[in-house]
Amino acid sequence: MGLVRMDIQTLAVGAGPVPSLIVLRNRPAEGKAAVQLPIRIGPVEAAAISMGLDDTPRARPLTHDLLQNTITSLGAMLEGVAIVDVQGTTFFAQLFLLDELGRRLNVDCRPSDGIALAVRMDAPIYADDHVIEAASVPNFQGVERDEKDRELERFHDFVESLSPEDFA
Repeated sequence: MGLVRMDIQTLAVGAGPVPSLIVLRNRPAEGKAAVQLPIRIGPVEAAAISMGLDDTPRARPLTHDLLQNTITSLGAMLEGVAIVDVQGTTFFAQLFLLDELGRRLNVDCRPSDGIALAVRMDAPIYADDHVIEAASVPNFQGVERDEKDRELERFHDFVESLSPEDFA
């Protein structure tokens, strides 16, 4: 299982018939293209992620705040969240916890819950290589930018190869 670090690119909180969506984007390595991993989530889950990103203090803890407080009170820490599988349109995730004795625990969760917890606990988000391969879409802005960069590089190489005799 190869894990790829992801960032939240877009969070759309839908209402009524409009679905909510979170789009994760990889951190592309040199020579690799950026990809987007869209995951359809419920509006309540999207709002929970949004509230975690907002970081506004609340009078009482919400469910994800409660889980964060529980993990912390038990002396554990959230090392990360990973989207580990996809079956059809259903994604599966795991919390990677480290307890106070140094034991690593993997806990099954929905991606939206894992992400909502990760943003609260400043933990990294990952996706398994095979999930990215199965469910990602190209980052078309990144592809366009890469093509423009290649075009500029070819033009630069052409200009560098010119000599005064080429203009005679």
